[in-house]
Amino acid sequence: MAVDPDLAAITAAQQRTWSDGDFSRVASMINGVAENLAEALQLLPDDRVLDVATGSGNGALAAARRTWVGAVGSDFVPALLERGRERAAAERLDVEFVEADVQNLPFEDASFDVVTSIFGAMFAPDQERTARELLRVVKPGGRIGMANWTPDGGLSQLFVILVKHTGGPPPGTVPPVLWGSEDHVRQLFGDGISELRTERRVSKQVFRSADHYLDFFRTYFGPLKAAFDKVGPEGAPALEADLRAYLEEVNENEHALVLEPDYLQIVATRA
Repeated sequence: MAVDPDLAAITAAQQRTWSDGDFSRVASMINGVAENLAEALQLLPDDRVLDVATGSGNGALAAARRTWVGAVGSDFVPALLERGRERAAAERLDVEFVEADVQNLPFEDASFDVVTSIFGAMFAPDQERTARELLRVVKPGGRIGMANWTPDGGLSQLFVILVKHTGGPPPGTVPPVLWGSEDHVRQLFGDGISELRTERRVSKQVFRSADHYLDFFRTYFGPLKAAFDKVGPEGAPALEADLRAYLEEVNENEHALVLEPDYLQIVATRA
């Protein structure tokens, strides 16, 4: 029998998870992804841009550097929005940060030329509603740009490990990494788009060692903190062992820990 998940409860739990730690420290390692996406979108002066699930503002800042009219960044973690405001102030960029859930955006229909999301909207539990919201706030002929981890990329293995040890997501939910599949994206956007361009890319992340990685992510990355909290002291050794084996498997360098997980860069045109 199909199970209807409590999406509101899942969203609230996600908000608590992403509020734990300080994701802005993690986001600093993937800032180049936002810059690459902004270039692929060919942003122009006076384009009005919204970056959803912006976190500490990577996508919004990348847009503001190019449009000369600022940008808007939305997220449901107030502390991350404050980090974004600090960054915008430091760079003298005009960015408005708004607290909002990507599944229920507080913006009028067709109010932006471009909407972006970098490893953010993909985690919202209601994927169909998220896609509808992205389409709704973009003008006809406007663009939607996303960067999403792929189902078969290195980082998906990390999520598999977390699911293995914590019992997995609630029944009825769809894996976030499906947003990294072109076929799935086409299905979600449907006839709301007239064109879809995708490119598989790599996000390089460098650490001194597996110890460095685990210490960093257990401190700043909410989902990993939550996983260790859930398994407790008794389950922590097994979770850490699986994470170390994963890191050893995907490491690209013999002198340090170098990860190169794949992601799908998406540029869709609103019909």
